[in-house]
Amino acid sequence: MRQKTIFSYETPFSGEHNIYGYVFGAGTYSDPERAEHSAAIVGAMRGNEHQQLYICSKLSARLSEIEEAGDIVSGKSILLIPSVNYSAMNADHKFWLSDDSDINREFPGNPEGTATSRLAYALMEELKTYSYGIQFPSYYMRGRFIPHIRMMKTGFESTNLANLFGLPFVMLAEVRAFDEGTLNYNWQRSGTEAFSLYSGGTERINEEYAEVAVSAVLRFLSRMGVIRYNSMGGQIATLMDEDDMLTVKSEAAGFFKRMKNVNKEVRKGDILAEIIDPMDGHVLSEVRSPVDGIIFYQQDAPLIYQNVVIFRIIKKIHK
Repeated sequence: MRQKTIFSYETPFSGEHNIYGYVFGAGTYSDPERAEHSAAIVGAMRGNEHQQLYICSKLSARLSEIEEAGDIVSGKSILLIPSVNYSAMNADHKFWLSDDSDINREFPGNPEGTATSRLAYALMEELKTYSYGIQFPSYYMRGRFIPHIRMMKTGFESTNLANLFGLPFVMLAEVRAFDEGTLNYNWQRSGTEAFSLYSGGTERINEEYAEVAVSAVLRFLSRMGVIRYNSMGGQIATLMDEDDMLTVKSEAAGFFKRMKNVNKEVRKGDILAEIIDPMDGHVLSEVRSPVDGIIFYQQDAPLIYQNVVIFRIIKKIHK
C-alpha cells in the first residue's frame, strides 16, 4: 500500500489540508503509475458518515492482507479514498465547515471554483481514470435499510455487473435534478462502471452490515479479475425500480415503537409499529402493512412527526 495525495489546499486557520488515497497493488512495475487503474473506492463525503468510514477502514485492512499475500493480480491497482471531508467529521459537522456546502452536489467540479468545487474537480479527474468505481454514500433518509446497490438511469448503467456484488437487491432510480451534481452520476457519464453501495446505516456503526459491504466489494473485485479471493456466498440480486416500493407514512406524532425489523417479510394487515402518546402513554396509531412484502427501510428515530416516511416496503409479486 502507498499513500497518494489527491487534493491539497491551504486553510486560513489550520494550514495545509490534504485528501489522501491509498493505492493497493501495482504489479511488477517499478513505476506504480503504470499499473492499470482497475477500481477506485470512495468512502465518507460528509462529516456524519461514520459507517462509511468504518467500512473503508475494514476494507483497507483486508486489501493490505490480500496485497501482502500477492493476491492482487499483476498489473492491477485499487485506489481507496476513505474520507474526503475529515475536517467536518472531526468537528462533528455534516457538511463542509467554511460554507456548509455538500461535496456530493459539486461534481464534476470547477478548478477555479469554491473549495468544495475544486475538491470535486480534483477527485473527478483522478477517479474517471479507473475502470470500476464504488462509492459508499449515505441514504437520504435517516433510518435502517437493506444493504443494496443503487444505480441511476443515466443510460450508462450496467445492471449485469451490479449483480456481481452478490447483494440481495439492485435498485434503479430515475435521475433527479440534484443527482446531476453527484459523484455517481458524473462517474457513470465519464465512462467508469460506477456503483453506489448503500451499507445499511450512516451515523451509527453496524458491524454486521459493514462486513456485508466489505465482502460484497471483495466479491466484485474477485469476479472482475482484480484480486484473487475466495468469493463464497452472496445472493442472486433482484432488480428493482425504486419507484415501485410502497411508502408508509405516520398518521400521528409521538414515540415510535417498531414491531417489525428491516429485511423481514410481512403480510397485509400485520402491525409494523405503534405510535405512542409521549404524555400519557396510550397508543395513538397502529401502523399496519398495506401489502404483502419485505421491509426495505424503516425509521429508527425514537420520536417522530406526523406524515413522515416510516417504512418503505418491497411489494411481493403474486403469481
